[in-house]
Amino acid sequence: MAGKIDARLKELGITLPDAPAPAANYVPWARSGNLVFVAGQLPMEGGKPQFLGKLGREFQTDDGQKAARLCALNIVAQLRNALDGNLDRVRRIVRVGGFVATVPDFTDHPQVVNGASDTLVQIFGDAGKHARAAVGVASLPRGVAVEVEAVAEVD
Repeated sequence: MAGKIDARLKELGITLPDAPAPAANYVPWARSGNLVFVAGQLPMEGGKPQFLGKLGREFQTDDGQKAARLCALNIVAQLRNALDGNLDRVRRIVRVGGFVATVPDFTDHPQVVNGASDTLVQIFGDAGKHARAAVGVASLPRGVAVEVEAVAEVD
């Protein structure tokens, strides 16, 4: 029987991607007590990085939000794996960290990372509301424009 979060995903028309494999020497998630730490997720789709470039040059804020949304969907896919397929075990998204590759004068980092935050709240409701950091960086792995990590409290 599908759970509440699975039903919500269906209602939103969201099909979660397969959780991406790590790109280096780390695990995609680690659990400590009732917390799951999800490693930084890139905007990967079909095993390929999307949104290659920088905000303020190749992309504008709305494109960055789409990239951050894709990162958030990959975070949820990692949580699904960490919780043996049962996303109803997520009690709350505690913290999100967003990294935005930008040109030096770009300042809309928070609006870009809203693409991830809004997606998590859409999926988990009030339990998706979280503390957050959104920072600009010179570059990100594989040349992507956005990377997002998260910490979730779980059963």
